[in-house]
Amino acid sequence: MEGKHAMERNQGMKGVPVAFFLKSLLFSYILTGALLALLAFLLYRFGLGERVVSIAIIAIYVVATFFSGFVAGKRMESRRFFWGLLMGGAYFLVLAVVSLAVGKGDVQVGKSFFTTLALCAGGGMLGGMLS
Repeated sequence: MEGKHAMERNQGMKGVPVAFFLKSLLFSYILTGALLALLAFLLYRFGLGERVVSIAIIAIYVVATFFSGFVAGKRMESRRFFWGLLMGGAYFLVLAVVSLAVGKGDVQVGKSFFTTLALCAGGGMLGGMLS
């Protein structure tokens, strides 16, 4: 009887391709790196202001999570918004952990923290919905 329950649990996990999600998350960070490099070049070349750079960074988060959610939604075919939301949340989680590690633990959780979470999750969800 125990073997039957274990097989049912494994079949439930079979529908969630973990390797695919990790690849999709890696792609979103490669895209982020490329867009940030482009932003750095534009900053160097044109001397962009702080406000423009801040807006561009927010746009980069949304674009990266949008594409990640879009790819996840295409792959999963059902509950696309959920998988996109999951990808956006995972993107933010990695971003927050790396920020904590680099910042030596001195992180203030303010409204920008939650705004970034909402933007990442919303970008991923939108990508999933439009896939």
